[in-house]
Amino acid sequence: MPRASKKEKVRKDVVLFDDDEHSDEAAEEELPKDEAGRLKIKRRYEELLGIRVEKLKGRVLNRERINKTIEGIYFICLDCKKICHNLDEGLVEDPNNVANLCAPCAKSREKTRKKGQAAA
Repeated sequence: MPRASKKEKVRKDVVLFDDDEHSDEAAEEELPKDEAGRLKIKRRYEELLGIRVEKLKGRVLNRERINKTIEGIYFICLDCKKICHNLDEGLVEDPNNVANLCAPCAKSREKTRKKGQAAA
């Protein structure tokens, strides 16, 4: 009996972004393929990061090249602490990469800042 090569001995049970969950498939079927893929990846990040979201809020998690001109960015919003993607929720990027915001949170901050200036 021949020996198994090293490639065969490598554990294959640890897969980061494999499609092993079949929940919410009906909702995902309505979405375009790329948007459904981003939604699955966001869920995986939530599972992997768990309680570390509070520590990593406002940080960029991953940058991906969608095509030559478009860059996709996964990040954790500083205010709502959700895992977001710049093509889905939008991104207001901090130059220091420690206070990134999604577009809805950035708009709400703008409104509160304008109200504060009007009251003063």
